[in-house]
Amino acid sequence: MQKLALGIIGAGNMGWGHTNNIMQGLVPEVELKAVCDIDEAKRNRVHEALPKVKLYETAEQFFENAKIEAVLIATPHYSHPVYAIEAFKRGLNVLTEKPAGVYTKAVRQMNEAAEKSGKVFGIMYNQRTNPVYQKVRELIAAGELGEIKRTNWIITNWYRSQAYYNSGGWRATWSGEGGGVLLNQDPHQLDLWQWMCGMPTKVRAFMQFGKGRDIEVENDVTAYVEYANGATGLFVTSTHETPGTNRFEVSGDMGKLVVENGKLTFDRNRVSEREFNATSTKGGMPEHWLCEIPTAPAPNGHAVVLSNFANACLKGDPLLAPGIEGIRSLTISNAMHLSAWTDTTVDIATLDEDLYYELLQKHIRESKFVKADVSAPTDGVIKAVY
Repeated sequence: MQKLALGIIGAGNMGWGHTNNIMQGLVPEVELKAVCDIDEAKRNRVHEALPKVKLYETAEQFFENAKIEAVLIATPHYSHPVYAIEAFKRGLNVLTEKPAGVYTKAVRQMNEAAEKSGKVFGIMYNQRTNPVYQKVRELIAAGELGEIKRTNWIITNWYRSQAYYNSGGWRATWSGEGGGVLLNQDPHQLDLWQWMCGMPTKVRAFMQFGKGRDIEVENDVTAYVEYANGATGLFVTSTHETPGTNRFEVSGDMGKLVVENGKLTFDRNRVSEREFNATSTKGGMPEHWLCEIPTAPAPNGHAVVLSNFANACLKGDPLLAPGIEGIRSLTISNAMHLSAWTDTTVDIATLDEDLYYELLQKHIRESKFVKADVSAPTDGVIKAVY
């Protein structure tokens, strides 16, 4: 069986998780050839499990010497575009962890480098493999829901204690992470939101920074959005509530889809609301039926995306999560930050990338948080691997 020679940059939680999936035979299309991490303990952990894998301390050593065809980037957020661009320059295929980056200007440059290289470019949006969300997307695309009227996502089950934020110097800082819940926990949901329902056109967001935690970034967000067809939506998220909620609703002419507790229900109107409104002479509401939509159990999404990426490299299979689409969810989160920072409604299609970057740098300069191990590259220079 032909296998893809893969290298991983970053052997922390996510990098080690991908390594485990490969070791367990969940991605038979991949042969792990090299791992890079600045932390000796993390390199040693890889060596003990896979003594034949080549280990590198710096990205420069890795890119110069690793005998690979593709790289999986599992480092802190700022460095994703930096390492991806370097990999494309060297003719490598790239799979990056989420988010695509911290600010859209850098991600746009990454996308341009990907297109110029002609190499395969994927992003680890493993939630796109979940049959529940696949079914929602399928029903909307097939017109079963009719025209969308409203979307709501409440996802407040990201509970993170202070100990979590203290576990890494780069966490929950503007310089190390570039944001909070929107950049760390929610990229999957923001991606799924636009993947299922399309991109909103406007956003007005309200945020609290360090609510109940000794951090400087957002951990409580309420955002209102509008769509081109007049539909509206809400996105509510936090990391300080427990027990939390994860409930997604999308309403349309033909009823309402709800995802909660891993189940999908469709409260389906017998006739469309618009038709009922135009023809009914008795008032009331359309007859509707509550149906539970059967879906398969969620797979190991990380392994599925990596396997799909490998087959895209080896056989030309279509990608489940094209890397070039990573800019979409990041555009939404950048627009949310910009709205909160400027206390205005932001037009997503004409997002002021320069203003966003300027204000992000202002937050970094004025930060009162000083952590010795925060050195994430923000200027496009490869400095270190985490």
